[in-house]
Amino acid sequence: MDFMPEAQPSTNAQASSTPPITLAIDIGGTGLKMMALDKDAKPVTGRVRSDTPIKPTPARVLEVLESLRTQIPSFDRISAGFPGVIKDGHTMTAANLHPDWVGFDLEGELEKRWGKPVRVANDAAVQGYGAIAGVGVELVITLGTGMGSALFTRGRLCPGLELGHHPFRKKREYEDFLGRRGLKEFGPKKWNKYVLKAIEQTAHTFNWDHLYIGGGNAKLVSFTLPEHVSLVSNQDGLLGGIKLWGDQA
Repeated sequence: MDFMPEAQPSTNAQASSTPPITLAIDIGGTGLKMMALDKDAKPVTGRVRSDTPIKPTPARVLEVLESLRTQIPSFDRISAGFPGVIKDGHTMTAANLHPDWVGFDLEGELEKRWGKPVRVANDAAVQGYGAIAGVGVELVITLGTGMGSALFTRGRLCPGLELGHHPFRKKREYEDFLGRRGLKEFGPKKWNKYVLKAIEQTAHTFNWDHLYIGGGNAKLVSFTLPEHVSLVSNQDGLLGGIKLWGDQA
């Protein structure tokens, strides 16, 4: 399920006294990224990246991930962030990828292919783990192909939030305004106005103590951020992967 798991023994990652190396994967509607991390979430390799396939079926995405994996020398376990609802390692939604992802056992497939233990979570949740302070109520939204979201209370994830598909304005969803298609439809100036409106609306809805804005299009935010709102690095979508393993909590 999409939450921070408890530490579990693993024949691959825990059998040795050497701290495990985690292969962090970030699956997005535009790009696929990968990096190996040490026990302190410090990179031990450079980031490798490839564009998401035009027709992003599970088979095609896994093919690209396989090619990226060959560029990482070695690792003991895997953390993957995916843009959709995750339950028991299965991808239950994939609005910005392909319908074939619905119900797909991503965790099991990666374990079978690469012979390492795997944990999968929503990509915004993984980015949140890399960004949050663990104090009070913290909301993460990611602005990219779509709009991801994750809500944390005292550092604990409240799983299943899909704010991007909630009503926002004129009977349309947040993602219609703040995702890539909204940016293209309205242009950067008006898109920024909708981002500011979303900040105000989520503050009233969730009473968050801090809001983090990430994703590939966060760099286009051009207004002065309100108090307790901050932009976060897109790399947090990889660095947060270490937190899916309870021994790094």
